[in-house]
Amino acid sequence: MDVAEGVLDTEERAIVDTVAGFVDHEVRPVARELEHANTYPEQLIEQMKQLGVFGLAIPEPYGDVAVSTPCYALVTEELARGWMSLAGAMGGHTVVAKLLLAYGTDEQKQRYLPRMATGELRATMALTEPGGGSDLQALRTTARRDGEDYVVDGTKTWISNARRAGLIALLCKTDPRAEPAHSGISVLLVETPRAGFTVSKDLPKLGYKGVESCELVFEGARVPGDAVLGGVEGEGFAQMMRGLEIGRIQVAARATGVARAAFDDALRYARDRESFGKPIWKHQAVGNLLSDMGTKITAARSLLLHAARAYDSGSRSDMEAGMAKLFCSETAMEVALNAIRVHGGYGYSTEFDVERYFRDAPLMIVGEGTNEIQSNVIVRQLVQRGGLD
Repeated sequence: MDVAEGVLDTEERAIVDTVAGFVDHEVRPVARELEHANTYPEQLIEQMKQLGVFGLAIPEPYGDVAVSTPCYALVTEELARGWMSLAGAMGGHTVVAKLLLAYGTDEQKQRYLPRMATGELRATMALTEPGGGSDLQALRTTARRDGEDYVVDGTKTWISNARRAGLIALLCKTDPRAEPAHSGISVLLVETPRAGFTVSKDLPKLGYKGVESCELVFEGARVPGDAVLGGVEGEGFAQMMRGLEIGRIQVAARATGVARAAFDDALRYARDRESFGKPIWKHQAVGNLLSDMGTKITAARSLLLHAARAYDSGSRSDMEAGMAKLFCSETAMEVALNAIRVHGGYGYSTEFDVERYFRDAPLMIVGEGTNEIQSNVIVRQLVQRGGLD
């Protein structure tokens, strides 16, 4: 079944098909080698730029084409099916683009979006702090006004693409004494490199290889006064919460892509591998695993597309995005483990890709707000909305 049938128009289906072809012919043949060597995929990133992947969320007059969120989700799923790290390379970039489109001043949009659309300028967001985790209102990074500038001090951690991003959407406190705390939080658009800013170290990871995740240190870094997103202080927390909706949809799409790759490999192996005189899928224990995997992936993709459509409606969609992120990521973890079960001993071998899926899947459970945070978001919205629609 063509998942894009009835969801995307002809042009968007062609975009997804083009990315799928890129994944099959360019990504999958080299992903295992690059991942095991923890090598940055420079050539693949350049090909993604040429395909227009970094501009999919940026409309005219800043970019060539802006696709619907369902299309964006399916493109992300295809990239993650090939190698999850490639989807991660454009995740934060898209969140920053959406923030600029929704809240940026005209000057900020003109300054950044055209170059972001081509991939010439790569962007990332910096939220998490050491010891802070998902409690964003308790962040300690400050931006103190000094004449025409802000002076920024603080540390951020687990920032993807930090060494290659020329623009950082930095969540910080411009009024540390504000009550409630969120009313003193702003987003600063910080261009790099600059004095007082360093990428202090790359963080070692279980999976998500190739693309760096770093610790950032701001020590008296001076940032122009017009760097506040939208030009108004104190709006950053609400702005970023909206940005995280598309971020969580993107993570859900990544998880669905990893689950698809694990299922596809398991199904192929189960058809080719024989034991006791028959293909192993005919053994009920293996067949039941494949049946359950296929069912949950189908449900995950439906929930992903539901969240994507809710986002495009323009209404608040944190519950829908949270549900998709929660279910898709848990499904990816379960499917990756079951793919190892289907492969038996070969599933534990680095000569097969299923061990990579098993190492990549946990990132989606803890990234962009842990699944425990998603549960909190979901139940609050269920109570506020009076249940399900």
